[in-house]
Amino acid sequence: MINLEKEIREQTKTIIATYRSCLPIIKEIVSAAKVKDTNLIYFVARGTSDHACIYAQYLFQTVIGIPCALATPSVITKYKGKLCFKNTLVIGVSQSGAAEDVMAVLNRAKNCGAITVGITNTPGSLVATTADHHIYLGVSEEKCIAATKTFTAQLAVMTAMAAVWADDKEIFAGMEEISDKVAELLNTVPTQIESIINNFIFLDNGVVIGRGYNYSIAREGALKILETNKINMYGYSMSDFYHGPFACLTNGGTVFLIASDGVMYDDSKAILEKLCNTPARVIVLSDNEEILKNCKYAIKVPSVRSEIFSPYMFAITFQIFALKLAEIKGIDPDKSNIIKKITVTK
Repeated sequence: MINLEKEIREQTKTIIATYRSCLPIIKEIVSAAKVKDTNLIYFVARGTSDHACIYAQYLFQTVIGIPCALATPSVITKYKGKLCFKNTLVIGVSQSGAAEDVMAVLNRAKNCGAITVGITNTPGSLVATTADHHIYLGVSEEKCIAATKTFTAQLAVMTAMAAVWADDKEIFAGMEEISDKVAELLNTVPTQIESIINNFIFLDNGVVIGRGYNYSIAREGALKILETNKINMYGYSMSDFYHGPFACLTNGGTVFLIASDGVMYDDSKAILEKLCNTPARVIVLSDNEEILKNCKYAIKVPSVRSEIFSPYMFAITFQIFALKLAEIKGIDPDKSNIIKKITVTK
């Protein structure tokens, strides 16, 4: 079994393990943030970790009610901007803990008296030792270039923080169900993908569309297919896709639509109707069977307690799609001659 498949399958255990292990330190962080009257949460990350932060941005603003922002590190590292982080919780996310630009933002925040948090899979790393608080993912070494179990572990940390901050019993309950849902997904989704994957052996570009909590997965899903299969993919917000990018479907193409049940469901149905009037091939991923009934390419994922948990299901589904596509293309997704597992940017 190649590393990518092995690490995908480990998520039945890693998500809940990270969630449970991080609760004590998260309680300390939340308590400190409330004492300091935190009124802004500022995330700094790159790549897959940034996608976890996009999820957290929607989650925290919705559940906690505190504005959140995604960092632009070059403001500090290149332009030497003197940002003020008063009353701010700054969260740096880096699987390796080696990201120098994440470090620079954390250091600036500490100099301003902000509370800083590092989320890594590497104890003793620069990010881990620089931040006031370190949350260790603890999912063991991830050997495949494409991040899988570290990404969903990051989601678990973010979900745990929202649950603790808001003392939200529904979120706590939903997280306790997550392992069973992942196991159900791994028993049902691979065969669905295998039944359609041969139609996409020549896939060389495409777009992934999602909205709300699953905008993060539109970005992450596109990245997973791109980095494993070396093809052009891009993730869009459903709303943004209407403004200009829709034109890319004029002559066809491939679209992955994330149609989660919940408040964004009607928006998904509306854009699907428009997509079906283009020459593009449309793959619909949903936890609601209704929208899949008349779709040529449909992937049903397990239903979850609320839309908050659907990104876990869709993220793993894209990981599996990337794996199956690489298999029929004859590509080893564990290797790359161009990109590296650890990327250090300044």
